[in-house]
Amino acid sequence: MNIVILDGYTLNPGDLSWEPLTKLGNVTVHDRSSGDEILERSASAEVVLTNKTPLNAEVIRQLPNLKYIGVLATGYNIVDIQAAAEQGIVVTNVPDYSTHSVAQLVFALLLESCNAVAAHNAAVHDGRWSAGPDFTFTLHPLLELADKTMGIFGFGQIGQQVARVALAFGMKVIVHTRTVKRIDGLEEVRFVSEEELFAESDVVTLHCPLTKETSGMINKRTLGLMKPTSFFINTARGGHVVEQELAEALQEGKIAGAGLDVLSVEPPAVDNPLIGVSNCYITPHIAWETVEARQRLMGIAASNLQAFQGGKDINRVN
Repeated sequence: MNIVILDGYTLNPGDLSWEPLTKLGNVTVHDRSSGDEILERSASAEVVLTNKTPLNAEVIRQLPNLKYIGVLATGYNIVDIQAAAEQGIVVTNVPDYSTHSVAQLVFALLLESCNAVAAHNAAVHDGRWSAGPDFTFTLHPLLELADKTMGIFGFGQIGQQVARVALAFGMKVIVHTRTVKRIDGLEEVRFVSEEELFAESDVVTLHCPLTKETSGMINKRTLGLMKPTSFFINTARGGHVVEQELAEALQEGKIAGAGLDVLSVEPPAVDNPLIGVSNCYITPHIAWETVEARQRLMGIAASNLQAFQGGKDINRVN
């Protein structure tokens, strides 16, 4: 089976082995593929694997050999699944591979906002502690998470893991989700309306898919519901946020700070309104990218394809 990987670099920049996939066929790996390279590179493929390289209806209809598209991510909006179904092409995704890694970055961003580790480290190396009169040195008041309220928008696997960590910190947890579900071990979680979530939370963190309903949901209205002492965290999708309005809220003190791992356009333009805002921490879409999470992604992607080769469907989305 001829397998083409259109954008393999982000999954495996060289620290993993492609062996789980090379066992299943003849694999050609491209680090990246531009729009005008997709057709040529996929022409003889029976299997195409992609992370962020789009496969639209026009491209799919010009690939008569294609039988299977494996998305190397959980979100699969980069593939026209209806066009694939019309051509009899199976499309799969990789769910739940980065749950712990994403939850970990949520708290890395939040703790940086509370403790300013990077700024204090820089101050020490600049000699400011050495020059001080006291045994301790702080740049500004530090915050404790215990008894603060964590508001989680969306309650899938990642949202649930964030709730577990928040509870371990002694936080109160409230959740807004389309479908209320009681989870063993998370009985302390309280389900609330969207308005209550924004108004009551000391921290709001998003863990929901990007849909017509959630696109631009973080805007002047919802930010206006939040406390001026509250923090906003987004490790979900950049399209949830109206970036200019978040930047204004941060600069005007409407909320205390933000931690973002995703932006509306990636990589962002240098004039993105959030870049340079002092109380906005931004990481370059790395929540999913721990070695362990990428290894799991590789393994699940291979298992999906192996099942397809055996006449079964695992994680099929169309």
